[in-house]
Amino acid sequence: MSDDSASVIELMREQWESMVGMAAMFVGTIAIGLFIQPAWNFEEAKAFGEEGSSEASNILFELMMIGIFTVVIIWLARKGLGAIIKGFVMFALGLSLFYSVLPFTNLFLYLLNLDSTASVFGAALIVTIAEMIFLYRYPEWWVVNSVGVMVGSGVIVMIGISFVPTLVIFFMILAAVYDYWAVHKSKHMLELADTMIGLKLPVLLVSPKEKGYSFLDQESDIMRRIDPQDEKLIPKKKSGDALFMGLGDVIFPGMLVISAVTYLPDWGGEVWNIFGVMYLAPLIVGIGTLVGGLFGYMALMTFVAQGNPQPGLPLLNGGAILGYTITGIIVVGPSQLFQSITFLGLL
Repeated sequence: MSDDSASVIELMREQWESMVGMAAMFVGTIAIGLFIQPAWNFEEAKAFGEEGSSEASNILFELMMIGIFTVVIIWLARKGLGAIIKGFVMFALGLSLFYSVLPFTNLFLYLLNLDSTASVFGAALIVTIAEMIFLYRYPEWWVVNSVGVMVGSGVIVMIGISFVPTLVIFFMILAAVYDYWAVHKSKHMLELADTMIGLKLPVLLVSPKEKGYSFLDQESDIMRRIDPQDEKLIPKKKSGDALFMGLGDVIFPGMLVISAVTYLPDWGGEVWNIFGVMYLAPLIVGIGTLVGGLFGYMALMTFVAQGNPQPGLPLLNGGAILGYTITGIIVVGPSQLFQSITFLGLL
């Protein structure tokens, strides 16, 4: 074993608790999304309807919106308009949180025989607002993670039920290329991450490396620093006392899991879920996709352990796509694995 390999293994051993904690949040976010997927699996909940689920232009629109969002946030941050960023992001997070909270509120009120439409929506809205207020007033790491996991589960369901797996994979590949460029080339993704850390917003997950860690005291330049000699961005070698992962690194593999469960053929026996019917074959493919994402996560941690900011999507998305492909070929067969898509909307 080379000295470099031994050094990486030793670094991973030192940080294994935080890495396991992050992996648990990765799995937990997707698992919650899987659990509530049947509650949202109807045409009206899909962003572009049933017909739009195979339209490539809709994916390109989503990617364009991500790019616009990034540019606007960085511009506002450079202008010192953090309050506007926080207000806008908190509103968007609240919408996603409501999406994931609603099924659980419905279940709770159903058990109490109080599940009228008005009471369910009203209670879900109250819970969402209460959580966002708590986040705003006390953005400690465990609060950020709690909200982030629920927000992430809501987003992966919203996107996963809206697009067939072929389009989701297309989206994931484009996003992975963009993520690599944004971290290693333009480095603006590091600036965006620092902005979100500084504003204490749950668009990332935080796994402490040491007892007593406080996200409230976390510096906002953890991902990058400015060399005063030439004003170039230089990645930091240490990531403070916590491990950070952008919520998007969970959302992209997760939405392929949800898409597989939603659009693959309803083969196998029915799997009980209190929110609706699920089928064994697509569920196995979804779980295989998640396992593939975890292998990508383990590969990613070999780089992260060294303290260097890394684009997560190339490895995480690659692992999830590989897991989907291998499991799908075995369980449903190659002919059912990739769906026809249309580019007519681009003409």
